[in-house]
Amino acid sequence: MNWRREFIYILIAFGIFLLFYFLPAKERFLQAVDQGVLLLHDYAREHVIFCLIPAFFIAGAIEVFVSDQSVMRYLGPKAPKPVAYGVASVSGTILAVCSCTILPLFAGIYKMGAGLGPATTFLYSGPAINVLAIILSARVLGLDIGFARAFGAIVASIFIGLSMAAIFRRSDEARLGEMATQADTGEGRPLWQTVAFMATLVLILIFGTWGRGVGLWQAIFEIKWYLTSIMAVALGVELWAFYRIRAGHLIALGVAVLIIALISPRAEFPYMVGVVGLSLILFFSGGEAKEWFESSYILARQILPILFLGVLFAGFFLGRPGGEEGIISSKYVASLVGGNSIFANLFASVVGALMYFATLTEVPILQGLMHSGMGMGPALSLLLAGPAVSLPNMLVIRSVMGTRKTLVYVALVVVFATISGTIFGMIEGS
Repeated sequence: MNWRREFIYILIAFGIFLLFYFLPAKERFLQAVDQGVLLLHDYAREHVIFCLIPAFFIAGAIEVFVSDQSVMRYLGPKAPKPVAYGVASVSGTILAVCSCTILPLFAGIYKMGAGLGPATTFLYSGPAINVLAIILSARVLGLDIGFARAFGAIVASIFIGLSMAAIFRRSDEARLGEMATQADTGEGRPLWQTVAFMATLVLILIFGTWGRGVGLWQAIFEIKWYLTSIMAVALGVELWAFYRIRAGHLIALGVAVLIIALISPRAEFPYMVGVVGLSLILFFSGGEAKEWFESSYILARQILPILFLGVLFAGFFLGRPGGEEGIISSKYVASLVGGNSIFANLFASVVGALMYFATLTEVPILQGLMHSGMGMGPALSLLLAGPAVSLPNMLVIRSVMGTRKTLVYVALVVVFATISGTIFGMIEGS
């Protein structure tokens, strides 16, 4: 028996025993546990079905159907920097996703051969450059902070990507060199078919997660499930025409989904019937279809357990939007982010980077903090750091690209958010 290792286990067990034996601030601790569980409950209901599941299917499709050479052409190290970083930095204007939903998409393009710089630009920009969130920020918090968020997020995504590429240039070249020796896939299919197929999957994700808004945005929200259904039918046609999936199986699945939709009061039920049915069809069809399912499953198995654990801890420490507080009091947080000192901006960036924000929830939370005395600079710092990263986000990123790269990425986000918030606060205060 290795007693050195056993001694470490004994110390950990003894520490846990003492924690629960004495359990200081029992009510506060139990409230924090409650908030962690409820945040995980909210996340499971609001984000897994319509956000993460289609994101996993998209990531799996990227790995199986998209040519390695196509990824390398637009996001690889030899791609023109304006093209690579331009494509990656505008992704958030298309994908209205949170810092966790972007993870399977990031993992997919990273494993397919995207350069570290464009991949991390995409990772940051996906949740940060959300058009509706920026519009909502401008309407609720003010036009100046809305514009500063939009401009800062675009600049930050490119800055962070270029910095990551420069810092880890050698290791990334070695990674991509090894990938270049592997056989390419997806060469036998016309490019337009792959583009149409991927666009259909992305539109299913976009319409399924479309939130309330104003004007045209609200009009689309009212018919989002009709649009999602149209895209689902288009997906079935593409699976039959491009990938030779049996039409009878797809039609039977479509009829089952339609029946459930007509009798179900909630959209989740027909959606899940469609997901489960599609998974079974792909699995038993064999070939590329089965590879697509297996790739999506492997990503989900890798990401979801860590993600759920991270959400649980985020709720425990910082509470949940619209709920009670976690173990750390929001009054304590607000007292530290008043004014526009470097410390206030740094603290706002760090708290924002640790806390989990569902899409758009950062705006009402920030509105409350500003009402409690939060300065304009720290508000922008939190807006630039919060939606882009989170504790569950960090845990999953580490499993994809390693501890060192993750720490540097998070540090770059915090540093850029701090500097941006400080400059913005000085401009507003002048």
